[in-house]
Amino acid sequence: MNVQTLLQMNTIFISILIESLPFILLGVLISGIIQIFVSEEMIARIIPKNPILSVLSAIGAGIFFLACECGIVPITRRLIAKGVPLSAAIAFMLSAPILNPIVLFSTYIAFGNDWSMVLYRGGIALLVVILISVIISFQFKTNQLKLEHIAHTHQHSLTAKGKITGMFKHSIEEFFSVGKYLIIGALLAAAIQTFLKTSVLLEIGHGNLSGNVVMMALSYVMSLCSQADAFVASSFRSTFSPSSLVAFLVFGAMFDIKNTIMLLGTFKTKFVLCLMAYIFIAVLGLTLLFIS
Repeated sequence: MNVQTLLQMNTIFISILIESLPFILLGVLISGIIQIFVSEEMIARIIPKNPILSVLSAIGAGIFFLACECGIVPITRRLIAKGVPLSAAIAFMLSAPILNPIVLFSTYIAFGNDWSMVLYRGGIALLVVILISVIISFQFKTNQLKLEHIAHTHQHSLTAKGKITGMFKHSIEEFFSVGKYLIIGALLAAAIQTFLKTSVLLEIGHGNLSGNVVMMALSYVMSLCSQADAFVASSFRSTFSPSSLVAFLVFGAMFDIKNTIMLLGTFKTKFVLCLMAYIFIAVLGLTLLFIS
């Protein structure tokens, strides 16, 4: 390993961190607000009792959260700890990084003001989220959190100053809790991008099936923020089919190396592996079925 290779890996590592940190900070701040200002009783009143309606309402909420796939993890953990059903929380987690207006608008711009790619990306993502949420609601009956370290804060007994102090204290604790997984994930992503030649993947990605699989693998390895991934995807228009490009845009916004590490630190391993497998199969199947 020469110095140039190390410098390249270091550059990629720092760029991933710089890209992700603002969303992590936003995520832990919102997590702190939820912990202090949102009670279990409020959650119970807001979330519909019907499983389908709870998933749809979670997707609706996710559309208005400008968060990436790693910044949404601490918010999701806090929502589950507060009593949001697992299927609804996962629907929120998967929809927020890909269905929010900023991501869809960046996709529109990246593909030369073409609405078709926006509709494909948004439509396939919505189908995947609904399908995965339904499967999870049937398969997993507990919240699947790895650590049951839920701090029940008595909001009514705190002064306004105490609530604000508690919010920032929780946010700081959450940042250090999830931050280490972001660093590990970013370092791993940088190493793979440095030592795995993209040309190797491109050589085997010429068929419909292989092209989709290769682009999904590439999105996983590159660990791009969902606000910027469309510009990278558009650079592959002459090499890959629209189906493969949509697979890249949907899968990468839901699962990549850095958020896999964060999810493994938050949820039970079996759940994370099942979630990843279901999303991979759903994205691959739906893009091959609906997009030529």
